[in-house]
Amino acid sequence: MSFDYINALLKKPTTRTPIWVMRQAGRYLPEYRATRKQAGDFMSLCKNPELACEVTMQPIDRFDLDAAILFSDILTIPDAMGLGLYFSEGEGPKFERPIQTLADIEAIPAEVNNDLTYVFDGVSTIKSALGTRAPLIGFSGSPWTLATYMIEGGSSKTFAKIKAMLFNEPQMLHLLLDKLANSVIAYLDQQVQSGADSLMVFDTWGGVLSKQNYLDFSLGYMQKIVSGVKAKHPNTPITLFSKNGGKHLGEISATGCDGVGIDWTVELGDVERQIGDKVAIQGNLDPAVMYATPEIIRAEVKKVLDQFKGDTGHIFNLGHGITPDVDPENMKVLVDAVHEFSAK
Repeated sequence: MSFDYINALLKKPTTRTPIWVMRQAGRYLPEYRATRKQAGDFMSLCKNPELACEVTMQPIDRFDLDAAILFSDILTIPDAMGLGLYFSEGEGPKFERPIQTLADIEAIPAEVNNDLTYVFDGVSTIKSALGTRAPLIGFSGSPWTLATYMIEGGSSKTFAKIKAMLFNEPQMLHLLLDKLANSVIAYLDQQVQSGADSLMVFDTWGGVLSKQNYLDFSLGYMQKIVSGVKAKHPNTPITLFSKNGGKHLGEISATGCDGVGIDWTVELGDVERQIGDKVAIQGNLDPAVMYATPEIIRAEVKKVLDQFKGDTGHIFNLGHGITPDVDPENMKVLVDAVHEFSAK
């Protein structure tokens, strides 16, 4: 197994800078589109452990990646809570029964892992298929991010409903976030028991909050998750990623996490100087670079690598997920360039 990804997270020596890519299994790959068509729809693909394993392995088979990430969705927990998740073509995820009242929150089941066995079966199936080729990353959405979908009923541009609750009924929102944090701890614990080698918490919408609200309603619950999972699995590395969270990096790095994901709006060198002695850093090539020519991709990869001055503690990634219309050949250029330019 290439341990460079795990070693970089633990700030141990590596042979080269490891790379994996958010959404590395996805619509930009023709083989993924074929498997999804076979599954029928997105959630049917997520809920079939064999097919989820198949699409997890597709980028590993095609590219020299240093880690695999479980193919699933951040909204599995709200779905298991009975909110009626469905996907509208071109509109993203929606819930039939969004959270509107205190009674809705109180009715949410405390224990949902029994309805998420397909995820844990997927983890163990993938782990078996991976063998010693690469470590496996498990993941969850952050409580704040999950709550935004649960309260808004889907994606949002204004986050009006959840922010109204935040200001008008803060204790109600805290009750929901606390329930979600407990569910995430149990969920990630079971992923590790099923074979995940490291964990990610995706806080996609933390960046829409003001500083104090971010600390109170987003990061505080991610810190609870780190503490809860580490109490059971002290040696499993955890990375936190808040999109547009560049102004909170000091606080994120103090949660007890092992890695901090950064997007492309901050400079890797600045981040390293700020928090690089505390945690590993994951990121942060602008995903739009993947539309460029191979020569430009290679040049931009070198720029990112040159910003990082340490010997270890950097995991190369895009600053957010790879987009569906990227040429898969450009992914190969990216991965090979990272390894070529960073070989010790």
